[in-house]
Amino acid sequence: MSQNIDLNEIDKFSQLAVDWWNPNGKCKPLHIINPLRVDYIQQKCGSLTNQTVLDVGCGGGILSESLAKLGANVTAIDLADESLAVAKMHAEQNDLTINYQKQTVEEHAQQHPEHYDVITCMELLEHVPDPFSVIQACSVLLKPNGKLFLSTINRNHKAKLLLIYGAEYIARLVPKGTHDFNRFIRPSELMALVEQANLDVEAIIGMEYLLFKNQFKLSSNVDINYILMAQK
Repeated sequence: MSQNIDLNEIDKFSQLAVDWWNPNGKCKPLHIINPLRVDYIQQKCGSLTNQTVLDVGCGGGILSESLAKLGANVTAIDLADESLAVAKMHAEQNDLTINYQKQTVEEHAQQHPEHYDVITCMELLEHVPDPFSVIQACSVLLKPNGKLFLSTINRNHKAKLLLIYGAEYIARLVPKGTHDFNRFIRPSELMALVEQANLDVEAIIGMEYLLFKNQFKLSSNVDINYILMAQK
């Protein structure tokens, strides 16, 4: 379980570490979609005050900090040393208490079963060899009635055209090589994995990019980016 790791992917995101908190840099899309994600999580969970929250694959802590500011008790895990160093420093600078740890979600599940009210796992599943292993670990980590939020990318020609050719090579919104089309996950596939992990699919919603406004909006269109919410 602890070997569900792609070292090339970890190295790829380690190289982004210095740019995590630059809203106009290589992580710009994350800054654009973060408010949407936070609003959606709030909409589905209500108040996060004193809720135990785990952010899986936290990177530089963009989502982790937003959840901590809402009063959640946040633990955040990642495997990239450079990203975690940036995350810890930024949290300290903003007087935020976040428990950052270098650990796989599978290892964390062995130590903290049924510990969390809410788990977020954003844009990680398409970067690991075994997405089901991550989902299964999240299921173990959730308290009964706990909520899991997964975001990933649909696998179809539209996503390949817009995200890889468009975003990486033409618009250069993200670095070249960020995405591997073969690792994208169709909503039907993700729903099946979630149910296999003994979780109930509660909702699924798309994040649609508005090119001329350079912003995202929540949408029923799940052709490219989407969020699935499940409950234990």
